[in-house]
Amino acid sequence: MTSRIAVAATAPFGADVLERLAARHEISCVLTRPDALAGRGRRLAAPAAKTVAGRLGIPVLQAERLPPGLDLGAPTVVAVAYGLIVPSSVLEERLWLNVHPSLLPRWRGAAPVERAIMEGDTETGVTIIKLVSELDAGPIVARHAFVIGADDDSGDVFAKAASAAVDLLDDVLGDPAPVLRDQSGQITYAEKITAADRVLDFARPAVELVNVVRALSPHIGARAEILGRDITIWRARMGDDEGFVPVEVQPDGGRRMSYEAWLRGLRS
Repeated sequence: MTSRIAVAATAPFGADVLERLAARHEISCVLTRPDALAGRGRRLAAPAAKTVAGRLGIPVLQAERLPPGLDLGAPTVVAVAYGLIVPSSVLEERLWLNVHPSLLPRWRGAAPVERAIMEGDTETGVTIIKLVSELDAGPIVARHAFVIGADDDSGDVFAKAASAAVDLLDDVLGDPAPVLRDQSGQITYAEKITAADRVLDFARPAVELVNVVRALSPHIGARAEILGRDITIWRARMGDDEGFVPVEVQPDGGRRMSYEAWLRGLRS
């Protein structure tokens, strides 16, 4: 296999892998989603992968649908956090490899890192598969497991997965005939994070609430009502009494601060 590749990426995890790959391989072009409205101001924003590609001087192709016959300048495409269905006719034109941040077949789907942390998993990893039409079901080309630390949030796990993915791809892209293995084991699905997933239910065990906060930081944040105020909780821990203790919070319309500082502000 050649080290000249195209990359299909959109989200920040894909952008991170793209930047790491570009330091080791020649990237012919980047496929990404069109610019979209984002943020409270609903302003048009570029995907994270487009921003990285622009900084690195890599040509960018933005499309909502992929037609057959695209000239990508490479025989292999690495897809990671791309978010677009690749038609079978396009998959047949070249080899598509997909980087998935879980130990497939566990946590197929949109939010594998978040769901793993929410579930209390102590191990996850990254899997390189051949991309097929069925969601995250392709044969495994390479896989690497790593520990989810007790204090790791999603940002930490994504960073570990990005580093491991690029190391795996070095080996895969340098192998003229990589071995493909069917996935085996229990299949679980990582459904997309919804607004309801963000709301903390204080009737649940404290360890589960801490896991939710870890899973949704630093990119989304958990939501709660405390002392009659709606806040986002970015970090939390277990207390000495095994209770839930917020550590870093953000009141609506305000800035991030320690929980103690927020409480002092309410009393003043």
